[in-house]
Amino acid sequence: MTDQRPQYGELATPEEQRRAAGLPPLEEVVTVPPVAPIPEPARETSGATAPSARSHPLDRFATIAMLAYGLINVIITGLSYLDLPRVMNDAMNVLGIDGEFTNFAAGKTWGTIAAVVLVVGWAITAALSVRRLRRGRLTWWLPIVGAIATMIVVVICISVPMTGDPAFMAYVEQMTTR
Repeated sequence: MTDQRPQYGELATPEEQRRAAGLPPLEEVVTVPPVAPIPEPARETSGATAPSARSHPLDRFATIAMLAYGLINVIITGLSYLDLPRVMNDAMNVLGIDGEFTNFAAGKTWGTIAAVVLVVGWAITAALSVRRLRRGRLTWWLPIVGAIATMIVVVICISVPMTGDPAFMAYVEQMTTR
Protein backbone atom coordinates (compact mmCIF):
# COMPACT_ATOMS: atom_id res chain seq x y z
CA MET A 1 0.00 0.00 0.00
CA THR A 2 1.43 3.34 -1.05
CA ASP A 3 0.76 6.70 0.43
CA GLN A 4 -1.00 8.45 -2.48
CA ARG A 5 -2.04 11.53 -0.57
CA PRO A 6 -2.20 14.68 -2.68
CA GLN A 7 0.65 17.12 -2.37
CA TYR A 8 0.09 20.66 -1.17
CA GLY A 9 -1.94 22.61 -3.70
CA GLU A 10 -2.85 19.68 -5.94
CA LEU A 11 -6.53 19.65 -4.99
CA ALA A 12 -6.91 23.28 -3.94
CA THR A 13 -8.01 25.93 -6.39
CA PRO A 14 -5.80 29.01 -6.88
CA GLU A 15 -8.19 31.03 -4.70
CA GLU A 16 -7.98 28.46 -1.89
CA GLN A 17 -4.21 28.38 -2.17
CA ARG A 18 -4.06 32.19 -1.86
CA ARG A 19 -6.35 32.16 1.18
CA ALA A 20 -4.27 29.41 2.86
CA ALA A 21 -1.11 31.43 2.20
CA GLY A 22 -2.69 34.53 3.79
CA LEU A 23 -2.88 36.49 0.51
CA PRO A 24 -5.87 38.58 -0.59
CA PRO A 25 -8.24 37.20 -3.23
CA LEU A 26 -7.31 37.83 -6.86
CA GLU A 27 -10.17 40.34 -7.29
CA GLU A 28 -8.59 42.60 -4.67
CA VAL A 29 -5.11 42.52 -6.19
CA VAL A 30 -4.36 45.75 -8.00
CA THR A 31 -2.41 45.24 -11.17
CA VAL A 32 0.23 47.86 -11.82
CA PRO A 33 1.06 48.64 -15.42
CA PRO A 34 4.61 47.68 -16.33
CA VAL A 35 7.15 50.42 -15.83
CA ALA A 36 9.16 51.44 -18.87
CA PRO A 37 12.89 50.85 -18.39
CA ILE A 38 14.91 53.90 -17.51
CA PRO A 39 17.08 54.81 -20.48
CA GLU A 40 20.81 54.84 -19.85
CA PRO A 41 22.42 58.23 -20.13
CA ALA A 42 24.14 58.72 -23.45
CA ARG A 43 27.88 58.30 -23.22
CA GLU A 44 29.80 61.26 -24.45
CA THR A 45 32.24 60.50 -27.21
CA SER A 46 35.28 62.59 -27.85
CA GLY A 47 34.41 63.71 -31.34
CA ALA A 48 33.95 60.16 -32.60
CA THR A 49 30.68 58.57 -33.45
CA ALA A 50 29.48 55.45 -31.73
CA PRO A 51 30.92 52.31 -33.29
CA SER A 52 28.75 50.90 -36.02
CA ALA A 53 28.68 47.49 -37.58
CA ARG A 54 31.11 48.70 -40.26
CA SER A 55 33.66 51.43 -40.11
CA HIS A 56 33.56 54.48 -42.31
CA PRO A 57 34.47 53.57 -45.94
CA LEU A 58 37.19 56.24 -46.16
CA ASP A 59 38.77 55.01 -42.92
CA ARG A 60 38.67 51.43 -44.19
CA PHE A 61 40.23 52.43 -47.54
CA ALA A 62 42.98 54.51 -45.90
CA THR A 63 43.83 51.76 -43.42
CA ILE A 64 44.00 49.03 -46.07
CA ALA A 65 46.00 51.26 -48.43
CA MET A 66 48.57 52.04 -45.73
CA LEU A 67 48.83 48.38 -44.74
CA ALA A 68 49.38 47.41 -48.39
CA TYR A 69 52.04 50.09 -48.84
CA GLY A 70 53.64 48.95 -45.58
CA LEU A 71 53.71 45.34 -46.74
CA ILE A 72 55.49 46.28 -49.97
CA ASN A 73 57.94 48.40 -47.97
CA VAL A 74 58.55 45.58 -45.49
CA ILE A 75 59.29 43.08 -48.28
CA ILE A 76 61.69 45.34 -50.16
CA THR A 77 63.43 46.78 -47.10
CA GLY A 78 63.51 43.47 -45.23
CA LEU A 79 65.21 41.74 -48.14
CA SER A 80 67.81 44.50 -48.37
CA TYR A 81 68.50 44.27 -44.62
CA LEU A 82 69.42 40.61 -45.09
CA ASP A 83 72.52 42.01 -46.86
CA LEU A 84 73.12 44.87 -44.43
CA PRO A 85 76.87 45.29 -45.13
CA ARG A 86 76.06 46.24 -48.75
CA VAL A 87 73.36 48.65 -47.57
CA MET A 88 75.81 50.22 -45.12
CA ASN A 89 78.43 50.64 -47.86
CA ASP A 90 75.85 52.38 -50.04
CA ALA A 91 74.80 54.63 -47.15
CA MET A 92 78.41 55.51 -46.36
CA ASN A 93 79.02 56.42 -50.03
CA VAL A 94 75.93 58.65 -50.05
CA LEU A 95 77.11 60.38 -46.86
CA GLY A 96 80.59 60.87 -48.35
CA ILE A 97 82.34 58.73 -45.76
CA ASP A 98 85.81 57.55 -46.80
CA GLY A 99 86.31 53.81 -46.38
CA GLU A 100 84.10 50.79 -46.48
CA PHE A 101 81.85 49.07 -43.97
CA THR A 102 83.91 46.29 -42.37
CA ASN A 103 81.75 45.10 -39.46
CA PHE A 104 80.37 42.20 -41.54
CA ALA A 105 79.49 39.71 -38.78
CA ALA A 106 77.49 42.22 -36.77
CA GLY A 107 75.99 43.60 -39.99
CA LYS A 108 74.65 40.19 -41.02
CA THR A 109 73.29 39.40 -37.55
CA TRP A 110 71.67 42.77 -36.86
CA GLY A 111 70.42 43.06 -40.43
CA THR A 112 68.56 39.77 -40.03
CA ILE A 113 67.17 40.93 -36.69
CA ALA A 114 66.02 44.21 -38.29
CA ALA A 115 64.29 42.30 -41.11
CA VAL A 116 62.48 40.08 -38.59
CA VAL A 117 61.45 43.15 -36.55
CA LEU A 118 60.00 44.70 -39.72
CA VAL A 119 57.91 41.62 -40.46
CA VAL A 120 56.72 41.17 -36.88
CA GLY A 121 55.93 44.89 -36.52
CA TRP A 122 53.87 44.87 -39.71
CA ALA A 123 52.05 41.67 -38.69
CA ILE A 124 51.10 43.07 -35.29
CA THR A 125 49.98 46.35 -36.86
CA ALA A 126 47.90 44.53 -39.48
CA ALA A 127 46.27 42.25 -36.88
CA LEU A 128 45.35 45.16 -34.62
CA SER A 129 44.06 47.17 -37.59
CA VAL A 130 41.85 44.35 -38.84
CA ARG A 131 40.50 43.84 -35.33
CA ARG A 132 39.60 47.52 -35.00
CA LEU A 133 38.07 47.60 -38.49
CA ARG A 134 35.84 44.63 -37.65
CA ARG A 135 34.66 46.40 -34.51
CA GLY A 136 33.80 49.46 -36.58
CA ARG A 137 36.30 51.73 -34.85
CA LEU A 138 38.37 54.51 -36.40
CA THR A 139 41.61 52.86 -37.51
CA TRP A 140 43.50 55.04 -40.02
CA TRP A 141 46.01 56.14 -37.37
CA LEU A 142 47.06 52.64 -36.32
CA PRO A 143 49.26 51.81 -39.37
CA ILE A 144 51.06 55.14 -38.88
CA VAL A 145 51.74 54.50 -35.19
CA GLY A 146 52.75 50.89 -35.95
CA ALA A 147 55.20 52.02 -38.63
CA ILE A 148 56.78 54.63 -36.34
CA ALA A 149 57.14 52.18 -33.44
CA THR A 150 58.59 49.49 -35.71
CA MET A 151 61.05 51.88 -37.34
CA ILE A 152 62.35 53.06 -33.96
CA VAL A 153 63.28 49.47 -33.10
CA VAL A 154 64.74 48.87 -36.60
CA VAL A 155 66.91 52.00 -36.39
CA ILE A 156 68.28 50.79 -33.06
CA CYS A 157 69.06 47.39 -34.63
CA ILE A 158 70.89 49.01 -37.56
CA SER A 159 72.74 51.43 -35.29
CA VAL A 160 74.49 48.61 -33.45
CA PRO A 161 76.69 47.42 -36.36
CA MET A 162 77.03 50.96 -37.70
CA THR A 163 78.53 52.27 -34.45
CA GLY A 164 80.86 49.28 -34.34
CA ASP A 165 82.37 50.12 -37.74
CA PRO A 166 85.75 51.93 -37.59
CA ALA A 167 85.21 53.99 -40.77
CA PHE A 168 81.82 55.26 -39.61
CA MET A 169 83.08 56.12 -36.13
CA ALA A 170 86.06 57.98 -37.64
CA TYR A 171 83.57 60.02 -39.69
CA VAL A 172 81.49 60.76 -36.57
CA GLU A 173 84.61 61.86 -34.64
CA GLN A 174 85.67 64.04 -37.57
CA MET A 175 82.21 65.69 -37.66
CA THR A 176 82.19 66.37 -33.90
CA THR A 177 85.63 68.03 -33.92
CA ARG A 178 84.66 70.62 -36.53
